[in-house]
Amino acid sequence: MKNVYVTIGNSDDKLTQSEWYEFCYQVNSNIRTHAKEIYGEFYSASKSRYQNACWSFAITDNWDRALKEALNVLREDFRQDSVAWAEAEVEFI
Repeated sequence: MKNVYVTIGNSDDKLTQSEWYEFCYQVNSNIRTHAKEIYGEFYSASKSRYQNACWSFAITDNWDRALKEALNVLREDFRQDSVAWAEAEVEFI
């Protein structure tokens, strides 16, 4: 099982407010469909100049590829240059 962070943003203002909402909604739906466990869902403050969102979750090896592919399709559909995918090595102390 992998621990992953997925981050998206709209700091370049390519997306309207309603498009940003839909992008977040679609990313969230895909993560919740593929993830084994969700640890957190985080959004920038409403008064922030930039819009960002991040999800923290666990995913099995057999689902990570499908989720990456789904996120890549969303990235293209919403005219985004990238979606950040960061795998974390967990150490319990």
